Amino acid sequence: MLKRTIDLGGPVHYVDFGGSGPTMVLVHGLGGSHLNWMWVGEKLARRARVLALDLTGFGLTPLEGRSASVHANQALLDRFLQAVSPTEPVILMGNSMGGAISVMQTARQPQRVSGLVLVNPAQPRADDTRLERAVLMQFALYTIPGVGEFFVKRRAARFGPEKLARGMLQLCCRDLSRFPEELVRAHVEFARERHERMPWGNEAFIEAARSLVLLLLRKKQFRAMELGIRVPTLLVQGSEDRLVPVANSRELARVRPDWTYVEYAGVGHTPMMEIPDEFVATVERWLDGAGRTASEQVARAS
Repeated sequence: MLKRTIDLGGPVHYVDFGGSGPTMVLVHGLGGSHLNWMWVGEKLARRARVLALDLTGFGLTPLEGRSASVHANQALLDRFLQAVSPTEPVILMGNSMGGAISVMQTARQPQRVSGLVLVNPAQPRADDTRLERAVLMQFALYTIPGVGEFFVKRRAARFGPEKLARGMLQLCCRDLSRFPEELVRAHVEFARERHERMPWGNEAFIEAARSLVLLLLRKKQFRAMELGIRVPTLLVQGSEDRLVPVANSRELARVRPDWTYVEYAGVGHTPMMEIPDEFVATVERWLDGAGRTASEQVARAS
């Protein structure tokens, strides 16, 4: 795993997991970073050239006067794709907020994407969905100007980076023992580094969270983007996700029956960290089946 930085109107950090073949770009979720893919990146590189970027305000990509909203980060992702794969479309993989951004990118710049993998993607609420009260209240607070900033700042001061990192992982998966200890340790150490060196973290988080909530409240417009996607798409979802209820992805799978839908029983919000081997096997089966045309499109472009 090689760490790299590229200038796209400001520094953008990403990691290169190596590999050859079609370029696969991995996009993390809210509060995440390239570390979310550390357990699957090199395995995915058996079938593709795999890159994982840090969106503006997350990971090691600073704000530096830029916006951390989902719209700004979709524009950043578009520039990143042009820079790392200027002549060929990529296979785009996004988790949670990164899934919503990947949908936006594919809908708005379809020529740059040959295939799409959505991992528990943030999406509009299904008609029969009910979020846990604590999760609903938390995201409601994010949307209130001043209140959201105060809540995030106070939470960071009260708990500190280690407890916050562990709490975020536990929100993704109720049982921390589902995560490899090395992965938990890496996230805790990285949280400490961000706390010491990256004072813009809270500002970026609240801006991204607020813009994401507002985006997903416009269900008709977002659904139109999902319906307009014409590339092979794999949608995976954990049945025990507290942040993106399984009913949301089941509804999306009904709306797009041409997509490949895989549901993991007993898994939470981050299958690539909770069940990395099964997750990679799912992606590889899709690449050999319904997603094969994604690689073939890249070969034709070459």
